[in-house]
Amino acid sequence: MSQRVRITDVSPRDGLQNEPGVIPASDKARLVELLCGTGVDEIEVASFVSPRWVPQLGDGAEVLAALAARFPAGSQRPMFSALVPNEKGLDGALAVNGAAGRPLLEKISLFTAASETFSRRNTNASIAETFERFAPVLDRAALAGLRVRLYISCVVACPFEGPIVPDTVAAVARQGLLAMLRAHSGRPGDAPGIPGIEIDLGDTIGAATPETIAPVIERTLAVPEWGCTRGLDAGLVLHLHDTFGRAASCVVRALSLGVRSFDSAAGGLGGCPYASTPGRRAPGNIATGTLVRAIRDAGFEAGIDDAALARASEFAASLAARRPLGEGAS
Repeated sequence: MSQRVRITDVSPRDGLQNEPGVIPASDKARLVELLCGTGVDEIEVASFVSPRWVPQLGDGAEVLAALAARFPAGSQRPMFSALVPNEKGLDGALAVNGAAGRPLLEKISLFTAASETFSRRNTNASIAETFERFAPVLDRAALAGLRVRLYISCVVACPFEGPIVPDTVAAVARQGLLAMLRAHSGRPGDAPGIPGIEIDLGDTIGAATPETIAPVIERTLAVPEWGCTRGLDAGLVLHLHDTFGRAASCVVRALSLGVRSFDSAAGGLGGCPYASTPGRRAPGNIATGTLVRAIRDAGFEAGIDDAALARASEFAASLAARRPLGEGAS
């Protein structure tokens, strides 16, 4: 039997956050509902960032309330996760679980970068300052028993600084692992601790090739702190943008190096604004259908229902008012 590869569909969050218009919460909930039938392992459903900065995602609580009604306790569904930038964002995520009376959101995602310039432009903070912001969030996540993902942007190249040294990425990943492990082990009394941690390598502007992504993965997997994650559900994730049509080949290379978890977006939604030009919007995240085909062609399995994915991808593309990218039965 082929080895199973894990997929997180990020279209409701990363896929829609840079759209020019605000998508109704009911439509976002419908997209999540359709994705739940595809066989993906996780869906990044919302973001608890300030609506002043990202108005497209200012309705996270409303989206989650709709999902709580559609998926009562005990329902079979993928894991739900949400992006939180700081303690205020975590407050929003925890309030959702409190209102639902159960862990509707099982994972939170934090973000930093391997580029100082990108970090300051994207978060108004240095890389070191982003980790200072994370510390109380991680402590509270451990108390709540939430899984944690750390996104690292610009792991191959930065739109402002150019190519990024793989050892720089590994150093940031090591700092993230240390912070997450510290929060998990430092929980008081019978607090559950963080049940799972991830480092998610983001090729933010889609610059990666199989040759440039390989050393980033190899250096990150060589970080010794991975050896301290025994007993935790821990792993490395790859988040690719398909700006130049090379994402599928990068998936194949990553699989050969041992990566077994990837992000994608139904309909190929997304697209970093820093990778666009005045006359051309950058293609978005690797389409989930493209990712599935690359996984299968490499001899692995993804557990995806192609017909259900086609329906979700068509709906996702309709929300962004553009044609699906890379989708269809394999």
